[in-house]
Amino acid sequence: MSTTELAWFKSSYSGSSGDDCVEVAVTEQTVHVRDSKDVSRLPFTVGREGWARFVGFASARS
Repeated sequence: MSTTELAWFKSSYSGSSGDDCVEVAVTEQTVHVRDSKDVSRLPFTVGREGWARFVGFASARS
């Protein structure tokens, strides 16, 4: 699946001014992450379990 076919979405915590945002697209096996200000750059991809651990860690820090 190409990155243009993915359903990208921004975090509900993203500001309305459009800066400092990341977008994610979730597939059955992976989570793709990209900079919303430069979507021409390739996203990085992480497994769903790794993404869940990252989100859990980040949530515990806020």
